[in-house]
Amino acid sequence: MHKKTGDYIVKTAAYILLTLGALSMLVPFLWMLTTSLKSEAEAFIFPPQPFGAKILWTNYLKISDRFNFANYFLNSVRVAAWVVFFQLLTSAMAGFVFARLHFHFRDKIFLLYLATMMIPGHVTVITNYINLSRMGLTGSLWPLMIPPMVSAFGTFLLRQFFVTIPQSLDDAARIDGCNPFMIFFRILLPMAGPTLATLGIFCFMGSWNDYFTPLIYIVDERLFTLPLGLANMQGMYATNWPVLMAACTITIIPVLIVFLTAQNAFVKGIVLTGLKD
Repeated sequence: MHKKTGDYIVKTAAYILLTLGALSMLVPFLWMLTTSLKSEAEAFIFPPQPFGAKILWTNYLKISDRFNFANYFLNSVRVAAWVVFFQLLTSAMAGFVFARLHFHFRDKIFLLYLATMMIPGHVTVITNYINLSRMGLTGSLWPLMIPPMVSAFGTFLLRQFFVTIPQSLDDAARIDGCNPFMIFFRILLPMAGPTLATLGIFCFMGSWNDYFTPLIYIVDERLFTLPLGLANMQGMYATNWPVLMAACTITIIPVLIVFLTAQNAFVKGIVLTGLKD
């Protein structure tokens, strides 16, 4: 009886701590949302008020008064869609090769490939910039789209999923006349849906929220992505914070939609993938 009571107390304490943690993470989002509906004078009034005297939806209409927010949004959508599609494709193909095909030094090559994850991305900024500049790609969206097309982490994630599938499935497919391409595209790739959804969420959020890479390569304001555009909306001497918070709220909506849509597949993908060899 005492053991059950102790377990109940521990679970209750854990739920309370998790609830408090969730609420603490919601506070910045709620502050951003409520600020987007206030006037400039009410944005930083003390003590803080949940809402202003009047809900101002017009702040959302003022976003594009001085800045081409719609263009920022479309650039981010274009970059994120390209990166997600090709990173999922290349990661799945590389994961299939390292998991299902047998060739000399396969595991050693895979370990060397994984070793690249230990190199911070900022270390390669100068060399990447020089190479992309020699190819004439700087000053465009291509530096944001080409390097992220391949991912060591994505390859590792898909490889870990493919090794959990029995090899007998491949053998049966070969008996039926399937070549490796048919086995990959018709059999294994459809089974990897949850894992692909997991990687897709990580990839989309990384591309959508990336500020450093556009800052390095993009000069023309017409090519700004949302993180760079939001930073550009902050004035040197004054900033219309309610309007900026309205723009931030719109920026978060696609991330929420993607995560909520793929939430079940995301959880299933984490469970199925496993981190065992």
